[in-house]
Amino acid sequence: MRMTHGIRAAANEKHVFSKEIAAQVRRIELRTRGLVESLFSGEYHSVFKGRGLEFSDVREYQPGDDVRAIDWNVTARRGRPFVKEYVEERELTALLVVDLSASKDFGTGTTSNAAIASEIAAILAFAAAGNNDRVGLILVTDRVELFVPPDSGRRHSMRLVMELLTFRPLGRGTKLSAALEYALRVLHRRAAIFVVSDFLMDGATDPDLARAARRLCRDHDVVSIRLTDLAGDDLPDVGLLALVDPETGERRVIDTSRRVRAAYRERKVAQRAEITALFRELRQDAVEVHTDEDYVPALIRFFRRRERASR
Repeated sequence: MRMTHGIRAAANEKHVFSKEIAAQVRRIELRTRGLVESLFSGEYHSVFKGRGLEFSDVREYQPGDDVRAIDWNVTARRGRPFVKEYVEERELTALLVVDLSASKDFGTGTTSNAAIASEIAAILAFAAAGNNDRVGLILVTDRVELFVPPDSGRRHSMRLVMELLTFRPLGRGTKLSAALEYALRVLHRRAAIFVVSDFLMDGATDPDLARAARRLCRDHDVVSIRLTDLAGDDLPDVGLLALVDPETGERRVIDTSRRVRAAYRERKVAQRAEITALFRELRQDAVEVHTDEDYVPALIRFFRRRERASR
């Protein structure tokens, strides 16, 4: 755990506080409070189960009981068969993995993709708090920037929201595999893991992503929330265009000819298809959020669809 504390201590100085941030926190709290209570609470309870069954008591065997539940020690002491009873252990551990790479600063809607990612994570944090569950946070760029261990309570969830809105990362690139591998090391029980990202990467830019995702999905319930800005798939037809890669800082001037625009769009579509194929291979739930639309309906549809599937 030394590495965990080191990451947190190093991150404590990287925050920006302002009146605008305070107002944003209050706005998110007010918006999500009613949303969580009225729309998410029932689906959240039924969709994400606790970490298993907890022993409750023993009772005398009755015809039709599963013989595998017989407590042979009690049976031997009392001279007649007794079976174990269990109750579902409802406490859930949730982990929010939020991508803060520089590509999130882009956005063709009224709100930046980074702000949308933070608000979605805040809703999930409040949903977990409303269910009395433990929730933690990993902020990632091309490295793990911050880890807040899972805990419960409103004060803890408010701390997570403040981290989401005020943290300023050192890195600018994207390496989600770093966060997934870190989660494998620090989580010691099954958890629901929400990965909020635009997933603008492929096997070439993050070759460890598929392997890390496969390992994580074996032990945990992983849900990917993909932010999709379709307007970013196309270059404008404006002749010469100066571009800056937000993650590397590389500057280039390109001729936005038909061939270049077609190649650019083809690469964007291929990136999205590769990540979609990985989700499908892992049988992993994914929520598609279009950044030029309200993200709330997409979240509601996901929770309700999964609640129906869990029946």
